[in-house]
Amino acid sequence: MILRALGVGFGIAAAILALFALAGPYFFIEGRRAFQINFAVAALLGMLLGYFVHRLAAARVMESAQAMALVAVPGMLVMAAVGSHFAVFFPALDPALDKVFGSIILWFYGFALAVSVWRTRRG
Repeated sequence: MILRALGVGFGIAAAILALFALAGPYFFIEGRRAFQINFAVAALLGMLLGYFVHRLAAARVMESAQAMALVAVPGMLVMAAVGSHFAVFFPALDPALDKVFGSIILWFYGFALAVSVWRTRRG
């Protein structure tokens, strides 16, 4: 379970990087509504990941929180490095958007971790 969960974590980090590299300008559209939609989608995707992480990591439902922690760690470490060098990874985007990017990532992983803990306790 450990290696598979870490692999899933790196895979999700790679998918996030590819998504922002290809469609980054569409995430940072001016206006409050687009901003709210980004965070709502990040929360929804995080909740889905937290709920189904045990299947992705080949773990039991009772190990959902542990599996999600192992999935989240590589992604959060990679995203922290990306956030600190935002302009290098996403040259087409305004470097000031690094804070918004980091917030969206924390929102995603935070909801995933919260739901996986709930799922573990619910059993």
